[in-house]
Amino acid sequence: MENFEIKTIKTEEEHKMALVRLNEVWGAKPNTKDGDLLELLLLVIEDFETKHYRMPTLSPIEAIKYKMEENDLSQKDLVKYFGTKSRVSEVLNNKKPLTLKMIKSLYKNLGIPAETLLA
Repeated sequence: MENFEIKTIKTEEEHKMALVRLNEVWGAKPNTKDGDLLELLLLVIEDFETKHYRMPTLSPIEAIKYKMEENDLSQKDLVKYFGTKSRVSEVLNNKKPLTLKMIKSLYKNLGIPAETLLA
């Protein structure tokens, strides 16, 4: 695919072709021809996917549980963000709301977007 042209992706077929080309240059070293191509492909693919594939919005609790799974955390590991073991359980079971202090801690320490935690 040497004659691959970088341009805005407008169709599913162009998206598939860009993904194939991305796979071919994946791992390219920065500041090389393929490295530059990789960066450009990532930009146009991300642009297309952002416009055409909406990510479902997670509730605050779903986002916390997702981060727990992603980071292999247990409820016990969240005590430092929630204060007590029982508070972790209450929040994760939708019995108590997140406090501003919890939201700040989860945002700062787990990287959960504030807009998700405040939803």
